[in-house]
Amino acid sequence: MQIPTFYNIMNNLHHQPAAVRLASRNGDFTLPTAGHAPGFIQANLMIVPQAQAFDFLLFCQRNPKPCPLVEVLAPGQLEPACAPGANIATDVPGYRVYRHGELVEERGEIASLWQPDFVTFLIGCSFSFESAVMQAGVPLRHVEQGRNVAMYRTNLPCVPAGRFQGDMVVSMRPVKSRDIARVVEVSSRFALAHGAPVHVGNPAAIGIGDLSKPDYGDFVPVMPDELPVFWACGVTPQAVAQASRLPLCITHAPGKMFVTDQRG
Repeated sequence: MQIPTFYNIMNNLHHQPAAVRLASRNGDFTLPTAGHAPGFIQANLMIVPQAQAFDFLLFCQRNPKPCPLVEVLAPGQLEPACAPGANIATDVPGYRVYRHGELVEERGEIASLWQPDFVTFLIGCSFSFESAVMQAGVPLRHVEQGRNVAMYRTNLPCVPAGRFQGDMVVSMRPVKSRDIARVVEVSSRFALAHGAPVHVGNPAAIGIGDLSKPDYGDFVPVMPDELPVFWACGVTPQAVAQASRLPLCITHAPGKMFVTDQRG
């Protein structure tokens, strides 16, 4: 399979959040949102019944690195304040449905599943700082190649809250050794996008056995002059929901974020 060129990818990007959301709603856009709507906050999605919402809110507050809250919607609310006119049930490129900790379905909309007691959490995503990193002169290969970022389960424990417990998921980006300090500096400005990395270098030190086999997303090779750099990841709630065996929860598909109108 031929990998798209960086030039062609950049020419086909959606530059405005509303364009990403509308294309997702119409079924015309089903790709990862990395690189799209540069400068705007992208958000991981977690939807739980109201009965579990308070414990999940506590989990996010106790674990702000993997779960920085952008917005929490009222029960049954579909339109977030961070994206007026948007619809949480249709405007994400892909959704996942979990029942009792098992992935049972991946679909393009959840309007037909919507319940009045659903509470939506929008959680910051590291895609939000990528445009700033690239503007600083540091290339990101997964964006250049049109791939999803690589994500891994770790042995870094989250602070539990009620039934929510589990380990952190991280995203990884290969970075040249000379650029690491710059990447740390740039990403640390984005508190709602996980901020600075949680680890640099040896993946085994955080429980990752094989970088070539990500748990989510696409493998991106680390070149000899690069080091793997790991950020806390908003896919953590998916792993926690599976470990906690919630009766029902809905998330975004990995890499397919809700794009807000809020500037990063």
